[in-house]
Amino acid sequence: MNPIVKGFYDDTTGTVTYVVYEKPGSVCAIIDPVLDYDPKAGRTSTASADKVIAFVKELNLSVEWILETHVHADHLSAAPYVRSRLGGKIAIGANITRVQGVFKKIFNLEPEFRLDGSQFDHLIEEGVPFTIGNLQAEAIHVPGHTPACMAYMVGDAVFVGDTLFMPDLGTARCDFPGGDAHTLYRSVQKLLRLPSETRLFMCHDYPPEGRKVNFESTVGEQRVHNIHIHEGVSEEAFVEMRTQRDATLDMPNLILPSVQVNIRAGQTPPPEGNGVSYLKIPLNQL
Repeated sequence: MNPIVKGFYDDTTGTVTYVVYEKPGSVCAIIDPVLDYDPKAGRTSTASADKVIAFVKELNLSVEWILETHVHADHLSAAPYVRSRLGGKIAIGANITRVQGVFKKIFNLEPEFRLDGSQFDHLIEEGVPFTIGNLQAEAIHVPGHTPACMAYMVGDAVFVGDTLFMPDLGTARCDFPGGDAHTLYRSVQKLLRLPSETRLFMCHDYPPEGRKVNFESTVGEQRVHNIHIHEGVSEEAFVEMRTQRDATLDMPNLILPSVQVNIRAGQTPPPEGNGVSYLKIPLNQL
């Protein structure tokens, strides 16, 4: 059974949030919800998530899962807010514990911050099937961008996170803590071995001038047209390209606020004595 997929594109961060479901009135999953964040004011808001919530309510869908493909570095997760309005379980790949270990040190987080992924409702293991109502789903571990990246396969649709972009944009960067270009190459090969007609849904799109936003491709299109990793590109050539390109890239605008929230399943740090939560800016660490 193949799912219906509705994507919501966030212009500010280039992120796509997906609602995956069988039919109106059925069970659904929400993938990678976005919490709006104004870095100048340090203020969050929920306009993007509210559009997704309104759609779910309009179709009388029941949320079973709120799935994160990875710990995002370009937006704060709205998973707790969505769960408070619609229910569902917040889930991420089981290797989140590795990411938490890296960033607890970078941010010097409070001693009580646990490195076991318990901030999430459920940790997903590769190859262990799960369901979204009547839809069969399975996680594919696709590290390289981060150690915990998961792609979610639901019927003929795969939500690839940051492994792949649209063919004219290529692949994700690998220079974040825990990233590795060799590993990303091998992860992408897992996806490209799927049937050519398999639908692939990107986590982001940053369209070049003259192209409209698009976040759906196929395995066949990626095999032929992906500018970084089409058929015939060797692992050595890919790693050389990726390493040289990553060295020219700035850090994402929201990496520091995003990561320290997202390793907590979208929750802000514990309030201090005045009742206010604070985000840290580590100097000279990234």
